[in-house]
Amino acid sequence: MSKKPVIVFEGIEGSGKSHHISKVSDFLIKRKIDHIKIREPGGSLNSEKIRRLILNNKSNFNKNTDLLLYLAARSENINILKKYYKKKIILIDRFIDSTIAYQHYGLSVDLKLINLINTHLLKDFVIDFTFLNTVNKNNMTKRLKMRKSLNRYDKFNTKFYEKVQNGFLKLAQKNKKKYQIINSNSNIKNNEFRIIQIINKLI
Repeated sequence: MSKKPVIVFEGIEGSGKSHHISKVSDFLIKRKIDHIKIREPGGSLNSEKIRRLILNNKSNFNKNTDLLLYLAARSENINILKKYYKKKIILIDRFIDSTIAYQHYGLSVDLKLINLINTHLLKDFVIDFTFLNTVNKNNMTKRLKMRKSLNRYDKFNTKFYEKVQNGFLKLAQKNKKKYQIINSNSNIKNNEFRIIQIINKLI
């Protein structure tokens, strides 16, 4: 594995992935290790514009439009990702697996279509390691209620999130060596420590 790996944090809403990616970024900053942190959708200026459109509570796109908007946001990040690929550690908050988990497992969009466009966009850009954060229904609901505002993807029914999380777990099962499942129902400090231990080995 490259010592400048691409590390992705995945999980459904309320799973703690954004918290943990921020903690890892803080850790790297303290150690003065070059890295970039990017989120999807979002990151580049144009991708952030698309993010606002996707997550707006007034938006009402069909599932295929949603897919294409997510992939358009990814397309707008390609130059950033490839610029730093193997030159800096790249931390990504949601990536390919989110598209598959949400759009295919959650919304039943054709997987071949998702894979075809991803392959075209990313070409030889490879993820080195993924932290999959899981959460139970009660904790997810509790954490969402604590948020100041909810976007469109925070408001699906619990059955949808169950399908998405099961989709993530299927993806992790297929490639166990490059995944670490983090049970976010457990003590958050213990999880932070565990993740940093793994990051140390990766870099």
